[in-house]
Amino acid sequence: MSRRWSDSTICDAIRRNASRLQSHPAIIERDPSGYRLEISYKELDRCANCVANGLLALGVVKGDVVGLSSRNSVLALIAYYGVLRTGATFVAIDPSLTAREARNLANQVKPKVVIGEDWTLESTCEFGEFAEIQLSLRDKADIDPASLASVEAFVATKSPIDPDISIGETDVALVVFTSGTEEMPKAVQIPHRNFMIATTPSWLIDSYILPSDRFLLLAPIYTMAGIGTPTNLLSVGATVVITSGSSPDLVAEVIGEEKITNTSQTPTFYRRLVECSAFAEADFSSLRHCHLYGGQIQADVVKRITEKNRNLEWAVYWGQSELTQLGISGTFSSLGDIPHGDLRWIGRPMQALEIRVVDELGQDCDEGELLCKSPGIMAGYLGDSEQTDRVMSDGWLHTGDIVRVDEELNVFFLDRKKEMIKTGGMNVSSAEVERVLREHPSVKDAAVVGRPDDDWSELVFAFVQPVEGAEISEDSLKTHCKKFLAPFKCPKIYRVIGGLPLDDQGKVRKKELRESVE
Repeated sequence: MSRRWSDSTICDAIRRNASRLQSHPAIIERDPSGYRLEISYKELDRCANCVANGLLALGVVKGDVVGLSSRNSVLALIAYYGVLRTGATFVAIDPSLTAREARNLANQVKPKVVIGEDWTLESTCEFGEFAEIQLSLRDKADIDPASLASVEAFVATKSPIDPDISIGETDVALVVFTSGTEEMPKAVQIPHRNFMIATTPSWLIDSYILPSDRFLLLAPIYTMAGIGTPTNLLSVGATVVITSGSSPDLVAEVIGEEKITNTSQTPTFYRRLVECSAFAEADFSSLRHCHLYGGQIQADVVKRITEKNRNLEWAVYWGQSELTQLGISGTFSSLGDIPHGDLRWIGRPMQALEIRVVDELGQDCDEGELLCKSPGIMAGYLGDSEQTDRVMSDGWLHTGDIVRVDEELNVFFLDRKKEMIKTGGMNVSSAEVERVLREHPSVKDAAVVGRPDDDWSELVFAFVQPVEGAEISEDSLKTHCKKFLAPFKCPKIYRVIGGLPLDDQGKVRKKELRESVE
């Protein structure tokens, strides 16, 4: 079957880079023990073909779903590209899920094949129960090797010849599950074209990534950031550096030794980075950008990291899985560069993104819900047309985020629509209350949710994590909030806890917090 060369797919980008870049490093893997593995673009292309031919020999056909349960590794990314070359759809799941959670995801995508790094995990076993074919990622699997083929064996034994499957731009390349911090995860379908004509070009135009980059990937492969970022980087010829885990000490070491130019993480992680023991001696001279998403960073964290490299820029970012990681971005060298001095700034729309801000009646306004239009919008939620129709209207994606926009299209994030607390007929932004709480000298972090109440509809309920060694009284928190918030915004209840529940990207699991107070 001849390939339709008029189409542009994720697989084609790697094939072309293998031809033009040859031995240029594509992926580097590091771990705390000193282990280092590097593969070139030519090797990545060859290995992907081997995996594809191994899967095709097992009966995988275009349109099937192939799942992966794994940590980040070179082999996991080889498996990703191998799956795409068969015309199948790739989906990865979090290995730390419970059996029940894995079952829910498997019910949504119905995988034909599941590749597991560790088959002793209940999540991998449960996800794999739904598959006709079970594979190991490596030869040394925790299961009878005689009964389980592996991706590693495919790389060593299968044909490196391009299988030449006809894959179209609108074919679904991957399914990514939403984070589930607010509700049940949804299966977002991403066609090849979304990256090729929207996200990847926009990232280049904004210099969010460059072909010369050596990007340290910290997001796990089963998230949009974890699979989307290497897709963009490897499509343009950059180098992806991955680590086993994301301990701040390891990250500080790898940035210097691998001459990392950029990385991306949440404010929570950057705070941990400056607090780690390796930070004082770390070499950050190679850094071009520190990418930031998922919240506001603290001023002292920006100052301490920037002091290590005065040429470093910070890149704020907002995006959604439903937009194929396309979004809103902006850079600043110091906090004084931020428009209007408002730390809620998330940048301006990238090249392939149009935005509107609307009120509850759907009328354009300066402050309201953010709507997006782009060729990067998902193909829909798999198996859930009702939910798809709920967020899509006349080509516009309803993001559920409340923002403010100025005349120059600077966008300022205010809150998630679902996190707005309605108390006594008034709307309270949980993000605003959290910002105020974090300004208390004894507060390390805070999360605010609404608790159902017969009289008020909802009560403002604050979870507060103290600075290590500090003690916080409720009276102290009340006095602090009254200084900076209107009375109706002040929390009615405070709960001091040792730590907030976080997902692998450092985002607070507010669903857990709500369930604990309802």
